[in-house]
Amino acid sequence: MSPLEYIEIFVDESAHRVIRGNTVAAALLNAGVIHWRRSVSGQPRAALCGMGVCFECRVSIDGQPHQRACQIVCTPGMRVTTHVD
Repeated sequence: MSPLEYIEIFVDESAHRVIRGNTVAAALLNAGVIHWRRSVSGQPRAALCGMGVCFECRVSIDGQPHQRACQIVCTPGMRVTTHVD
């Protein structure tokens, strides 16, 4: 087994070290971020299905809104913006 390689991403302007190859959703959960947007009725939301079907895990990535966090692999320097007040 090879050693883990880490990269740095930014979540709401805060730096986080994540394992290379992790999805954004996994990185958020590993960082202790348990929800990252709200429904129209104000309920907290995060990854639900984990395979891109439900769209509950949407975040902005590098300025692009409505990206599915469970489908996108982290890249070095990536900037993730959650939408939780």
